[in-house]
Amino acid sequence: MVTLTQLEYIVAVDTYRHFATAAEKKFITQPTLSMQIKKMEDELGVIIFDRSKQPIIPTDVGRKIIEQARQILFEASKINTIIDDFRGEVSGTLKIGIIPTLTPYLLPLFIGEFSKKYPNIDIYVEEYYTHIIEDKLKKDQLDVGIVVTPLKDRNIHEDPLFYEEMKIFSHRGHPIAKKQTISVKDIASPDIWLLDDGHCFRTQVINLCRMKNQVQSKLPFHFDGGSLETIMKIVEREGGYTLIPELAAGFVPLTAPVIVRNFSDLTPLREVSLIYARNFAKHKLISVLREEIIQQVPKSLRNKERGTIVEWR
Repeated sequence: MVTLTQLEYIVAVDTYRHFATAAEKKFITQPTLSMQIKKMEDELGVIIFDRSKQPIIPTDVGRKIIEQARQILFEASKINTIIDDFRGEVSGTLKIGIIPTLTPYLLPLFIGEFSKKYPNIDIYVEEYYTHIIEDKLKKDQLDVGIVVTPLKDRNIHEDPLFYEEMKIFSHRGHPIAKKQTISVKDIASPDIWLLDDGHCFRTQVINLCRMKNQVQSKLPFHFDGGSLETIMKIVEREGGYTLIPELAAGFVPLTAPVIVRNFSDLTPLREVSLIYARNFAKHKLISVLREEIIQQVPKSLRNKERGTIVEWR
């Protein structure tokens, strides 16, 4: 008879596509994991993994078995949730994925208070690009993500938290800082600093300005960077300008040689949401996380009607 443990093992191998890594993640030896999977294959009379491929991939029938295994394990995990709800307890493990343009500004606002308020929740926070968070949610490697939406993925549930304005961050010596008003078309210029590909905020800026291949052609040097804070430091030292989210603006020192401005003709917003797979089980933990974040962000950011959401997909 196939056991839940064996199902966990084949899901782990499918997730990591490597027997040794899967064994390490399940805290067992590789021979033990391999033996249990081989035993399951013998009992079912099928081959679940094609071991001749590197990385290892499931066979056609293996993919169907693994998909069903994920569903069975998900349903089994509900038992602990039911017991916790019955006892009124808020406990368990919560694995959170968050994108880099939110981590340094949003995470410090809520994570400390959240961990103090719920000491029985084991919190793990990992930083990834949005597409990686989506993939890990679908593979049950994360429980919830904090990203910019809408994503338009029917397998992902989106729960909006707040709406932060996209602001102009300019060196005081740049001509754009001296303008009385700044419109969206004013920043569609080759001397705007941008994050590298993969960041939703970069795509939002390009969509907002309707720029295509002209970006970064008049900068003192070309920079492919994944850190918004690094770009802000470059603007301070080298000049030019960029766009930053509203939470980041609150960390700009008053003594810095830069200025933060709003657009005169539009209030561009980015929608920040909790996301999770539609078959999520940890609804209580996600619910208290949502409550804590909303409580800690400035009240003005909860108003969706104050501007226009800039999509990136």
